[in-house]
Amino acid sequence: MFWPMTAIALGFLGIAVLGVLAIKVFVEAQRLGRQVADTTRKINSAAEELERAAVELSATGETLR
Repeated sequence: MFWPMTAIALGFLGIAVLGVLAIKVFVEAQRLGRQVADTTRKINSAAEELERAAVELSATGETLR
């Protein structure tokens, strides 16, 4: 009777460990998604700023040397 109960306890413990690890992976994936979204916004903002600067430079007729 000892071995079946030990096997059940170890099985439950294994499932509990996998559950904790799954939660950690989920939290880190959400954090990574937020970082990617923030970086995308920053890149888009920099691209728009570069485009505005290029339009202003072309309107003045100056060249970069």
